[in-house]
This record gives sequence, structure tokens and C-alpha cells, in this order.
Amino acid sequence: MLRALAVDDERPSLEELLYLLNADPRIGSAEGAGDATEALRRINRALESGPGGPEAIDVVFLDINMPGLDGLDLARLLTGFAKPPLVVFVTAHEDFAVQAFDLKAVDYVLKPVRKERLAEAVRRTVELRDAAPRDAAPRIPVSEPDPDHIPVELGGVTRFVSVEDITHVEAQGDYARLHTDKGSHLVRIPLSTLEERWRSRGFVRIHRRHLVALRHIGELRLDAGTVSVMVGSEELQVSRRHTRELRDLLMRRP
Repeated sequence: MLRALAVDDERPSLEELLYLLNADPRIGSAEGAGDATEALRRINRALESGPGGPEAIDVVFLDINMPGLDGLDLARLLTGFAKPPLVVFVTAHEDFAVQAFDLKAVDYVLKPVRKERLAEAVRRTVELRDAAPRDAAPRIPVSEPDPDHIPVELGGVTRFVSVEDITHVEAQGDYARLHTDKGSHLVRIPLSTLEERWRSRGFVRIHRRHLVALRHIGELRLDAGTVSVMVGSEELQVSRRHTRELRDLLMRRP
């Protein structure tokens, strides 16, 4: 049974999150804090109590956008503790996912929170707590990939983007941003993994930061020794080490 602390400065959001947590049979107890400072005091008491103590906390469900000390600030502070609780971010903002996972977050749940999505975050937390030493960095379980689609989260809803619709992929740390004609989506998969997975689907590395679908390249440009490609309306630089391979592939493209 998990002992949880939910942190959100908006009272209705906090109450809704606590309601959903308490409805999950894997949650033994869930309490709330209205800001990061209050949460930090509560976590300090939990650590003083010890992992088996009456005030122990296994996981913090943490909002990001809060006045004063925000959720990312609190997560950074927790990384300095010897045995901190696990962290799940619960936020309305997609843009902070990279920073969140850099801070070893177990999951990143978008508001409005769906019961099924929160249950998945709880499942991951239980697995990590039971499988890994508490002083080790969490390892995120990876499901077997669907070869034709990739799951992304948008507004709290998991959707499946067709690989055929992806024009190019941009590296962002250990994560990747998928670009389509309709927008972009952040996923927790390194660019190198997608390069290996999608090589047979016509994706080619053109730069340490970019993976491009050959079928979406409209132009190859050479300007004063600099090579670039046009993917839709976006111009992407091709590194020198990848130029020859890319030109050969484009020449053979039907």
C-alpha cells in the first residue's frame, strides 16, 4: 500500500486528486499540501520518521505551477535527500516534461486528470517501489512498441500517432519531440532508440539532434558548404558526417 502526498495550490484540483487517489485500492493513505513549502515540511517529517515510520511517504503527486517554490524547485531539492520519495508530476503544462524526467520523475500526468491515467501512474510507482532499491534512480518500464503507431499524451488523453505522419524527430535530452503537420508531441524515448526502431521505415539521422523521414524531405540545399533539407516549411541542418549517406539515400529514393 502506497502512502501518498498530493501537492497543489488550487484547492479544487487538490481535492479531486485526493479523491481519485483514495479511490485506488493500492493507495493506503493520501494527504494534501497547498504549496511546495508545506509539502517540504511534511516530507522532512516523513524522512525523520523513517521508511517504516507512521509519517512515511512513498510518493509525491506534485503540481508544477505554484507560487513561490514551484514543483520543479521542490523536486530538485528532493534529489539532494538520501532516500527521497518517488515523484509523479500532475500538471496542466506539457512544456516541462523534459525537466521533470531529468529529475527522475516516475510519470508526468496532464490535467484534467483521468482516473485511468492516474491509475497507470500509481501502477508504475508500485512497480518501482517494489523492484528497485530506494536509493537508486527510478527506471521507467517500457512497453513493447506498436510498429505503426506511437502513444502520446495530449490534454490528459493518450492518443496514437501514426509513424507515417511523423515528418521529423528532435532530440531533447533523453527524450524526443515528434513533429507532424498538425503539431508536435514529447515522448520519453531517446532519439537513438527511435533511429534504430524506424530505420526500416525510411527515417535517417541527419544531425545529432534530428531524425528525418525521407519521404517528407522536399529539398536538399547546399549553401557555402552548408547542407540542409526542407521538411515542410522547416529547414533543418545536415551535419557533415551524415551528408554523404543522406545524398545517397535521396538519389535512390523512388
